[in-house]
Amino acid sequence: MMDKQVASHESSPSSPHVIMFPFPVPSHIHSMLNLAQIFCEAHLSVTFVMTVHARNAFSGFSDLESQFSHHAAGKIRFEYISDGLPDEHPRGVTELLGSLAATATPLLKEMVQKEEEGAAAAAPRCVVVADALLSFGVEMAEELGVPIFQFHCISASANWTCSSLPRLIRAGELPLKGRDMDMPITSVKSMEGFLRYRDLPAVFRVDDVHNDPTLQIFHQLPRNYTQSKHHIINTFHDLERPILDQMPTIMSNVYAIGPLHEFLAANGGSSNVIISDDDNTKSCLDCLDNQPAKSVLYVSFGTLSMVSRETLVEFWHGLVNSGQRFLWSLNSNLVTGREIPAEILTGSREMTCVVEWAPQRVVLGHFAVAGFLTHCRWNSILESIVAGVPMIGWPIYGEQQVNSRYVAEVWKVGLDMKDTCHRVIIEKMVRELMEERKDEFLKRAPHYSKLAKQSVRQGGSSSSNLEHLLEDIRRI
Repeated sequence: MMDKQVASHESSPSSPHVIMFPFPVPSHIHSMLNLAQIFCEAHLSVTFVMTVHARNAFSGFSDLESQFSHHAAGKIRFEYISDGLPDEHPRGVTELLGSLAATATPLLKEMVQKEEEGAAAAAPRCVVVADALLSFGVEMAEELGVPIFQFHCISASANWTCSSLPRLIRAGELPLKGRDMDMPITSVKSMEGFLRYRDLPAVFRVDDVHNDPTLQIFHQLPRNYTQSKHHIINTFHDLERPILDQMPTIMSNVYAIGPLHEFLAANGGSSNVIISDDDNTKSCLDCLDNQPAKSVLYVSFGTLSMVSRETLVEFWHGLVNSGQRFLWSLNSNLVTGREIPAEILTGSREMTCVVEWAPQRVVLGHFAVAGFLTHCRWNSILESIVAGVPMIGWPIYGEQQVNSRYVAEVWKVGLDMKDTCHRVIIEKMVRELMEERKDEFLKRAPHYSKLAKQSVRQGGSSSSNLEHLLEDIRRI
């Protein structure tokens, strides 16, 4: 059954209608919501499709209609559909994609067909923008004869690495089978000089590369990318130019239009639609306001990463032993066993602040923050780059391993701490970022911040690409 809640929605008969469907996890939803706002500002009407579980399970998504009424009134409608899984299901990527393919496809078809009924006979009025993970969206759009634009929430570099899986297997560089993790990888074009085995996406670390169900998703990526004629990527040319130059070999019509949250900020919009905890916001800012400039390390492992209690204890001791001030966003829902170790909650507070939730973009932009210890999800990387804040990367899953390597070895705006979690190493890395190489990183990070902000302003690469994207949507 389809659960529909509607914000005021008006559209001109001549304006294209965009149906948007993200992969139902917070980072993907956030990114596509930013894109939805940009479309609305460009006078496109939008239907934004989410799963009921995502709306109910993730803080901040439960009241999107009222939140968006202040930003894109009259141009956006929200539809909620079942993902086909029971509420208590853990929703691994493979199971969720399989269930969505079966459950969402007929419902999306129904939405598209209803929109097309009112379209002019000469051309379709409806366009689908689907998360690149949702390969069934390409097949559905082809069947219905409507244009589809794939939306890529991850970095171009991680995307390129993931799509190189068949080449890695043909070259004999996968499976790993006990290889030295620091050996270089040579089969990912444009990354030969710095990519190692330990920098490959976490899902590549399997012994059976032909039958692992999750890995099969990545086997299909090159074919999916070829089938879809339009690809929207949340990045900008000055950050990932070598990879973006390679992408036309497997993708047509690539629109690099990031950073999306900065696009909104630069053009008078708001990228902070989802803020749900005023008490924690005040607590964070009160904590930071009382600290010296460029003295605080912000620590966050995202909204989905599950971390063991033992791992948290190692981080706690490493952070405290470093002697640095830090603000740690730590929610018990992200801890194995749902319990934060008592020593973290009752430990020293003179130079530390532990909160359940932090307004990340606000924190990164605060004068007191000098570094970010992050799990390296792409949204967090972009937010840190825009804010000009150096990073320590501690990737956990997915494509985060690639991003962390880029932070340290390509952009040189931080350190890569993957595959380790020992208090001594954590202390050493934190001291290196916040003391020993602090001036070096704080000089280099603002360079990329400037480039990011220039890209979304008139005449910038992302601004120009957005114009082309909007033209193509309207033309189609």
